[in-house]
Order: sequence, then C-alpha cells, then structure tokens
Amino acid sequence: MLSQDVIDHYHKQGYYLHQQQLFGKDKLARLTGIFEEHLANKGEKLSDELDTPHFRDERLFEFLMADEVLDLVECLIGPNIGLFTSHFICKMPHTGRRTPWHEDSAYWDGKFDRLDKIVTVWLALDPSTLRNGCMGVIPGTHTNGFSEYEAVDATTNTFDQEIKAESIREEDAVWFELERGACSLHDGRIIHGAGPNTSPYRRAGYTMRYFGLDMKFNAEESKNQGFKIYHARGENVAENPLIYR
Repeated sequence: MLSQDVIDHYHKQGYYLHQQQLFGKDKLARLTGIFEEHLANKGEKLSDELDTPHFRDERLFEFLMADEVLDLVECLIGPNIGLFTSHFICKMPHTGRRTPWHEDSAYWDGKFDRLDKIVTVWLALDPSTLRNGCMGVIPGTHTNGFSEYEAVDATTNTFDQEIKAESIREEDAVWFELERGACSLHDGRIIHGAGPNTSPYRRAGYTMRYFGLDMKFNAEESKNQGFKIYHARGENVAENPLIYR
C-alpha cells in the first residue's frame, strides 16, 4: 500500500502522515460510536486516560485487526505483527491538557528485548489541528536513544515528566494536522508531544499500537499488570505469549 519512498521516509524520519481515509464511512461511524460509549462511561477517569479499551470491549478488534490497518503496518515493520496496545485519547474543548515532549519507548524499557519495531497508528476521530492540540514529532529522533527527563506539573500535563528543554528543538517539530478518518504512523521511539486544547472543538483519536513478532516480549515484567498481547498477522517468530483470536 505504501511506496518505497514513503517507507524510506518513515525509517529515516520516524513518521508518516496517511491523509487518506483509513476506514470507510460506516466503519468509522461504528468506531466513533464505541468511543462515545467509553467516553460517556469513563467514571473517574479523565477523557485522555481511556487506555487499553480493547481489554474490556471486544468490538474494537474489528478495527485493530483490520486489513486497512495491518497492511500499512506491514509495510513498515514486516509481515509478522503483534497487537501491543490501544488507547482512546480525547482532549475536551478549552480544557484538554498538554502532552509533554516524550518518547513512548522510555515507558517500555524492559518490556521487549529491543524497541525498533513498534509503530503507533493514530486515527483521528475528530479533526486534529494545532489549535485543538494535535500531536507533533521531532523528525529523526527515533534513533537518539533515551532522553533525560525533568518533572512537570501533572495537573496541566498528561504526564508528570518531560524531556529536558535543552534537548528539544521545537522549531523542528512537524505537527500532525489530520482530517477526521485520516491517520498518522510513528515509530515508538520518536520524540513527540502535543499542545493543550485551547479551541471550542474536541480532539479525539484512537491509537492502535503494533510490534514486530521477531521482538521478544518480557511477560515476567508485565505479568502483574494483567497485560495481554495479541496475534495480528504472520508468524510468532520470537515465541511470544500471544492471545490468538
């Protein structure tokens, strides 16, 4: 599905913007309806904290295991694919918190034997713009290794730590402005973040995260969290403890 130029850009820069519609109109509407249910029933959670909803709602596997998604992922990490996690993230109008500059991989240290084949698909359920807090990346930083972090205020940020300011060149950032139904893909090691939502418009997305099955998942490190990983496509090369559907 992706040209060699696009694949080369992804591996060099660490991201790709897929500005086409990922799912058909009816399928996207079904996913949006599921998200709205989760948002309405979130209880004490904040709207940006709806993590691993597929653990509780099997309807989401229609989208997580869809060929429309896995064909893109296969172009970037190969034919042997595991489902790592997913996350509904929603920034409400005027109150959506800022996402500090970070590397997802910094939170996964020890979960895998390596971190070079993890890709996140970020699907826009609402239009995503600079004003409502779209994501941005610092291109090429996926090969930097782990950065140094410092504390930030968790009441106005989605995390309580951020990469030290001297390590970030915000002028180099590429901001992922997306129409509803379009998506971005980024390497799990790239430096990225997002501004607060200062607009009157909600910004909601669904992240679907995958890993190459030649990577070895450390089940011992994650067993106390009841964490589950799933077979999505291909061969389980590293003999990971997958759930098959």
